[in-house]
Amino acid sequence: MKRLMIFLWMILLCIPMVVSAEEEVTPNARNSILMEVSTGKILYEKNKDERVAVASLTKMMSQILILEAIESGNLTWEEEVTASSNAAGYGGTQIYLQPGEKMTVRDLMKGISMASANDATVALAERIAGSESAFVEMMNQKAKTLGLQNTNFVNPTGLDENNHYSSAYDLGLIAIELLKHDQILEFSSVYEDYLRVNTPNKFWLVNTNKLIRFYDGADGLKTGFTDNAKYTMAVTAKRNNMRLIAIVLGEDVSKVRNAETTQLLDYGFNLYDVEVVKKQGDVVKTVTFDRGSKNSVDIVLEQDITVLKKKSEGNATYREEVRLDDIKLPIEKNQRVGTLDLYQGTEKIGSYPLVTKDSVKKKSFWNLFLDNLKDIIVGDLLFS
Repeated sequence: MKRLMIFLWMILLCIPMVVSAEEEVTPNARNSILMEVSTGKILYEKNKDERVAVASLTKMMSQILILEAIESGNLTWEEEVTASSNAAGYGGTQIYLQPGEKMTVRDLMKGISMASANDATVALAERIAGSESAFVEMMNQKAKTLGLQNTNFVNPTGLDENNHYSSAYDLGLIAIELLKHDQILEFSSVYEDYLRVNTPNKFWLVNTNKLIRFYDGADGLKTGFTDNAKYTMAVTAKRNNMRLIAIVLGEDVSKVRNAETTQLLDYGFNLYDVEVVKKQGDVVKTVTFDRGSKNSVDIVLEQDITVLKKKSEGNATYREEVRLDDIKLPIEKNQRVGTLDLYQGTEKIGSYPLVTKDSVKKKSFWNLFLDNLKDIIVGDLLFS
């Protein structure tokens, strides 16, 4: 009888348990979502569209606007920003800026990314938009541009205020947008650093996101806490070809938040993988010209083509269809000129933009005249 019971128990261990993802992955979170970054696919969700307070996860949108200002040239990393009385007196988590204190954009970004500093966030918001309220308008406009349906910002920091909210899904989309700016990981992946070095007020920064130190592949992104939001977290991690973003909201205990975020990432990495079908820059087609400054131009992929798969699935076969616009000279480098549609059987996986590898100018009348003259001379020489 004992042997029979052991045998039955071993069989039960081999049978996968069918339980809801909510019970198994994030039982204590109010909201959560797990997304694969390159495809935007949702691997797991719990109350993903509920409008809730999100604390400092708000700052991911602020960081997008900061990085856009850097990339546009409106801001440089070494520029010194002067802290206003509003920024210095903001309260909450801070790096203790003093009114009139100057700090570089780089160091302020460290304060936001590692210590979730409200004063640093407001100082940069005021520098970029002229005022905190104008910056909040920019945040909400960006939310509209991203198509966010359940997000409204009242401040750039995430402190509790009426009508300030987002959702797990919208935060996932914000995180994916933020990750398009590679430089964010240079800040969010650092566990400890210092501000005000070589001064009597040297300040030690320790990243509030402990998973970057203890979870394999984790290199960002943001943590938060307020009375209304409770403990919140957005963590990104990459292994092999797959990058995940996990959002966990409304946790009562920070350690439970960290544990359930870990479970959420484990869920994704254990069950899924990403196949890179084609790489950014791969040549798809070559187009020739009669009257161009170059005889031809390569048409290439603007981005990687990736397919999310369950690890239990076998290898797949894909079919490609290339659709090009009516390409007329002149054309610019990286000009969008068509799409590549990817199919698995009859199912369309997605459409991916195609761009020109180089610019091609239209030949001037004089250059066309010289080309024709050259052809005539060469022709006469050949037949003389």
